[in-house]
Amino acid sequence: MASIKTLLCIAMVSFSVIQVAVSSDPDILTDYVLPENTTVTDPNYFTFTGLRSVFNATYPTAFTPVKATLNEFPGLLGQSVSYAVLEFPIGSLNPLHIHPRATELLFVIAGSLQVGFVDTSNKLFTQKLEIGDMFVFPKGLVHYQYNSNTTEPALAVSAFGSVSAGTQSIANSVFNSTIYEGILAESFNTSADVVERIESGLKG
Repeated sequence: MASIKTLLCIAMVSFSVIQVAVSSDPDILTDYVLPENTTVTDPNYFTFTGLRSVFNATYPTAFTPVKATLNEFPGLLGQSVSYAVLEFPIGSLNPLHIHPRATELLFVIAGSLQVGFVDTSNKLFTQKLEIGDMFVFPKGLVHYQYNSNTTEPALAVSAFGSVSAGTQSIANSVFNSTIYEGILAESFNTSADVVERIESGLKG
């Protein structure tokens, strides 16, 4: 029988080769992070002006997110935060989706919104939000926002706990991919014809 010392050594070796997958932003060990081959910076690196357009224009004709993520704002590198301004014309919807890498904290600054998310027990949490209200969408859960107001547009700001929260549309991920139609029909207890009509509508 192996000694306790031998078993401990085996456990330590086994633990040292375990690979861990992390789905959130890693911590940094410096005040901020610069892109490769960058050694000098100034306040412009920490400044983003891309959201000015939201406040100097009319509402779009369809739901429109204006993002300030790592792609648009390099100064966020390593900081684990990002923003999006969400513009909701009358009757518009931000369809069912998830953010796989971050919690979303939504703040309504104009109009009103119907919002909701579904937890892993399939319980739906819904709320009507007015100006000044906030709502949190837990990380990775299916959620939506809808402007049901028939006379006023809505505007909201979403903060994310990641520089790249990711947005995965439920409808597109399921019906606008290369998943075999027979699998989709079986999964939704329907026919391939129904699946094809849904796919056609999404592509149209």
